[in-house]
Amino acid sequence: MRLTDKRMIRQRFDNNPIITDEKVNQGPASIAGVMSFVVYFALNLTLLLFLCGESAWPQAAIESRSAKTWELLAQTSEIGEIAISPDGNRVAWVQKSESEHDGLYVQEWRKGRGAVQLRPTGEGLHGESSPAFSADSDRMAFLSDAGGNGQSQVWVARADGSDPLELTKANGFVARPRWSPDGRRIAFLHVVGGSGGGPLAAQESRIGAIEEAIRNQRVAIVDVGTGNVRLVTPPDLHVYDYDWSPESQRLAVTAAPGPGDDNWWVAQLYVVDCQTGKTSVVYHPRRQIAIPRWSPDGRTIAFIEGLMSDEGFHGGDIQTVSAEGGTARNCTSGRKSSPTWLRWISPSKLFFTEYEGGGSGISILNMSNETIEPLWHGEENLTSGGYYSNFAVADDGSTCASVRQSFQLPPEVWAGAIGSWKQLTHVNNKQKVTWGLAESLEWKSDGLEVQGWLVHPKQEQPGVLYPLVVFVHGGPASVVTAYWPGDIEGPLMSEGYFVLFPNPRGSYGRGEAFTAANIRDFGGGDLRDILTGVDTVLARCPVDPKRVGISGWSYGGYMTMWAVTQTDRFAAAVAGAGIANWQSYYGENLIDQWMIPFFGASVYDDPVVYENSSPISFIKRVKAPTLVVVGERDAECPAPQSFEFWHALKALGVPTQLVVYAGEGHSFADRAHLKDVSERTFEWFEKYMHK
Repeated sequence: MRLTDKRMIRQRFDNNPIITDEKVNQGPASIAGVMSFVVYFALNLTLLLFLCGESAWPQAAIESRSAKTWELLAQTSEIGEIAISPDGNRVAWVQKSESEHDGLYVQEWRKGRGAVQLRPTGEGLHGESSPAFSADSDRMAFLSDAGGNGQSQVWVARADGSDPLELTKANGFVARPRWSPDGRRIAFLHVVGGSGGGPLAAQESRIGAIEEAIRNQRVAIVDVGTGNVRLVTPPDLHVYDYDWSPESQRLAVTAAPGPGDDNWWVAQLYVVDCQTGKTSVVYHPRRQIAIPRWSPDGRTIAFIEGLMSDEGFHGGDIQTVSAEGGTARNCTSGRKSSPTWLRWISPSKLFFTEYEGGGSGISILNMSNETIEPLWHGEENLTSGGYYSNFAVADDGSTCASVRQSFQLPPEVWAGAIGSWKQLTHVNNKQKVTWGLAESLEWKSDGLEVQGWLVHPKQEQPGVLYPLVVFVHGGPASVVTAYWPGDIEGPLMSEGYFVLFPNPRGSYGRGEAFTAANIRDFGGGDLRDILTGVDTVLARCPVDPKRVGISGWSYGGYMTMWAVTQTDRFAAAVAGAGIANWQSYYGENLIDQWMIPFFGASVYDDPVVYENSSPISFIKRVKAPTLVVVGERDAECPAPQSFEFWHALKALGVPTQLVVYAGEGHSFADRAHLKDVSERTFEWFEKYMHK
């Protein structure tokens, strides 16, 4: 559960946020107010739009001294979906333009040529994404909705972007095109007649007789010569990721029976015959699996297995299994890092990226003796590790392309030999560092080594004590590396706050045992890790211990709600898309399968473990003023959880406010909504931490 990169969600909403309370409540909720929410939950979330009306939207945007910083950070161009041609000569990437449509660029960088935007047609607004080069480096497949009606199709062009041709006439969600090794076909993921994008997207309105409509995502193959399309995976399996076999006749897929959003956590590894559709299970995983990749000799399939809390955000150990099935071999057992992306560069060598502490690393795994050759390590965010990886390597195993960024470096595309990259883009030259030193901190907690990032104010005046805000990442299986700040934390960093980004137990970066250390212990050891991190900052830096705040989104929102029930150390809190009650949450969210690996059983089999980690169980301890924000149609952390927490604080007389943003899912898409969250967050901490 996490707030992800906005490029993964393309929907936009023009509705205004729903504000359900005055800025600070001084007393318990009225009976009429409680009844309105009973009606609201009984009927539909959208009913609240009618009850509140448009008058709830403020007449003008909230003014704060953070507005200028927000506007600057919001202009950061988003770059991702890196692809490099197998010969290493060309790099392609997706860049979000000012029109908020995706622009696809390709550059023949070794010849010093400039980047060219690939535009299939010059008419209207459309977007391109998902570049993939053919094995001979001569052609490129990509997705575009230039054909009209907002429907993405598979297109193909020359490697330089010329002569684009629409191949498919699909109806429904289309994603991740990949060439067959023989260059004759292109596979892609397809939801026939349905939408996709995963549980981060806004869920559909659920009214009337509720039935579980399952539209499985399947692998389709288009013949490049004829344009004929076939669905090759079974209709009863939802495919999450796939890879071609070297002879172009089979697919390795991670898949599970639908519903797809929920069952990623129980996906298995299959091999599918592209001609007959015959499907065989080759591996039953113990935990979650991702990134299946077929070896060049066709004998082995490699993948990453580990405790993962979100599809698309991967970390764990590198495993291999025979393409015929059998026992998997853990090739990185005990390694104090989290491999997150991989590809074969020979039958005996695997190239992979990994999270190490709060940084990134690049290594080669020698399969013959399971030795690992480190190639590069740095503190910057070099790889996203998900389906939209910001890293790619050519066939030579040494020429790479990536999106590099850090607290001092805005995101740009770089390419070249490992560690000797050349900057290709300069689209974020106008971005300026308006905060101070960013340092990696390490501390001991319960005998564990814990890491986090501390960002200082721009100028620290002698004798002045500054406020501190702790931002807890989502997940929990995730990690904060050095990155260019977003539009929520950025204004605080720029306006005189120390900001701490801890990576407590449950995070990636210190090995699988560390990631699994919070199983059945949400809010226990992870909170101790965070509080010990706060102590570390207080011992080192001029921070006022009476002006420490906490915030986070998703799992970070839960930890924010939990923290204020467990300690009085936080003067203020902002909980985004949090979880107040694990027992009620189990029946409200649309991805309950993720909970079983972390809690060890369903809520119906072991309700006590869920109760013990629920903020609502300790709600009477809360004293910290808490702002609560959430998307109206959040499928991962549904709005009723935020209502429950806010309602309790109202009843207890704790200063609070709840803001529900119309039409938004777990990941917000509307620029106005993102700005509103940022400004409210800043104003909340300003109000309650500057007394």
